[in-house]
Amino acid sequence: MGKIIIIGMGPGDKDYLTLEAFEKIKNGNNIYLRTAWHGVAEYLTSQQINFYNYDYVYEEKDSFDDVNKFICDDLVQKSQKYGEINYCVPGNPFDGDDTVNMLIDMEADKLVELEIIEGLSTVDLVMNIVKRDLMDGTKILNGLNINSRDMDINLDIIVFQIYNRIIASEFKVMITDVYGDNYNVYVIENTGIKNAHKVHYIPIYQLDRVCSFDYNTVIFIPKMEKENRKVYNMYNLINIMEILRSKDGCPWDMKQTHDSLRQYVLEEAYEVVDAIDIGDIDSIVEELGDLLLQVVFHSQIASEEGDFNIKDVTTGICKKLIYRHPHVFGEKKAKGIEDANSNWNDMKAVEKAIKTHTDRMKDIPAGLSSLMKSYKVQKRAADVGFDWDEIADAYDKINEELQEVREEERGGDEQKIEEEIGDLLFAVVNVSRFLHVNPETALNKTVKKFIERFEFIENTALKENKDLNEMSLQEMDKLWNMAKIHKK
Repeated sequence: MGKIIIIGMGPGDKDYLTLEAFEKIKNGNNIYLRTAWHGVAEYLTSQQINFYNYDYVYEEKDSFDDVNKFICDDLVQKSQKYGEINYCVPGNPFDGDDTVNMLIDMEADKLVELEIIEGLSTVDLVMNIVKRDLMDGTKILNGLNINSRDMDINLDIIVFQIYNRIIASEFKVMITDVYGDNYNVYVIENTGIKNAHKVHYIPIYQLDRVCSFDYNTVIFIPKMEKENRKVYNMYNLINIMEILRSKDGCPWDMKQTHDSLRQYVLEEAYEVVDAIDIGDIDSIVEELGDLLLQVVFHSQIASEEGDFNIKDVTTGICKKLIYRHPHVFGEKKAKGIEDANSNWNDMKAVEKAIKTHTDRMKDIPAGLSSLMKSYKVQKRAADVGFDWDEIADAYDKINEELQEVREEERGGDEQKIEEEIGDLLFAVVNVSRFLHVNPETALNKTVKKFIERFEFIENTALKENKDLNEMSLQEMDKLWNMAKIHKK
């Protein structure tokens, strides 16, 4: 097994190369640089110290994963051939260099022995340039492997590997969604070149317009301070809720319990549905926020009582999603939606110890509306073949139940009338299921339509100086028909 000495070359200038690193470089081993695009490479050449570099690999491979794998495999082979070699990387080896992380994994697999010589971190240099305290909350990211979820507006963020204008443009689009167009960031050119760096403090929309980018370019995104905050994330919402529930918070918020908030969970969920039904995107955003508040509110109350916290909620749902999607996160396969639903239901049955089809029906949430409960019970009965063969049979059942309602009406027994009305509604839901119509949605739309038409009747009556209380049913029915024509 060979040995690789990984040496940190510092941010770029030769003056940032540590004495220990330079002594190791001169130890007589073959020297391999991850890239010769570094100030120390020029210094080594001036000192007549020979080295090899892997810059050519970046041109030959299709992805950075392929580049890193090639470099590491080649280094291990070279170490086995020569016994011990030097591998030099920019900055500090622990500045997020993927090849270093890969080599550490290979050492764990007993493929190679490593010795790591630290160098001055580019991070330290950046923090000195922008005059920020690293301990005040800083996140370091690789611009080649980043998405908007990595961005945290509550932390300072340092981004490496934005080394050309194309990558900068893609990065700009991504962070615009998080910070907005006009949020100011630092772009530092020639970061590792002593007394030669250039600092641009510019709005994000100018990011790929006014700066040049290469391997020495670093982007620094300062955290959003309270006084100029325009964007908030989940952590901010949790913090605001903690303040509202604190002794210095809001008296109403402090008084709430799970029971007192129960009604608001339902109300906010229905308001989300209403916003979706009318197709108002701004309303959907607002109502989803109100619904999310209920999740955070309940989690904060539970945290204060020592029952659970918001992390338990997010952990629980993440585990559930992973567990119930074995065709995505496991070995199972799903050819289509039916297979995916089957996998979901199978895993749910195991998770909840559901053993019978009746158990599946009883598992339907009690808080659902009666229409939705009926719909789901019928669907689960149909899954095992307990269903009409044709929709005509379902229509016949409506007629049958309607006749039974009329018969009980003549008998005058209120309990039996209630029972038959329930049977009639259940039969109507059955038809809606055959027609793939959600009965809850359909009835809500009808209620809304009724209110709109009634509003037309009332407004028309007012224009004609008529009082609804004094109008005959025939007059109102005429206006009702006008409302139908008016709507069309």
